[in-house]
Amino acid sequence: MFRLNVPKLLEAARSRGDGSGYKIARRTGIAQSAVYRILAGDAQPDLNSAMRLAEAYDLDIRTVMERVHVETGAAA
Repeated sequence: MFRLNVPKLLEAARSRGDGSGYKIARRTGIAQSAVYRILAGDAQPDLNSAMRLAEAYDLDIRTVMERVHVETGAAA
């Protein structure tokens, strides 16, 4: 599973003067409500949104998305 590295995204966004979800939404064309959910960690971007975020802030998608290991256990 992959998750967006929100701190890395915010660092890149702030370096371009986009310190709020509103400004990130304006630059990327992603719905403002979706951006706020993504930044809060309540949602993960789909591939299209992840690519928009990466391209808007000149990031390689492999640096902004990180692999998260998910524990799989036997069902009880």
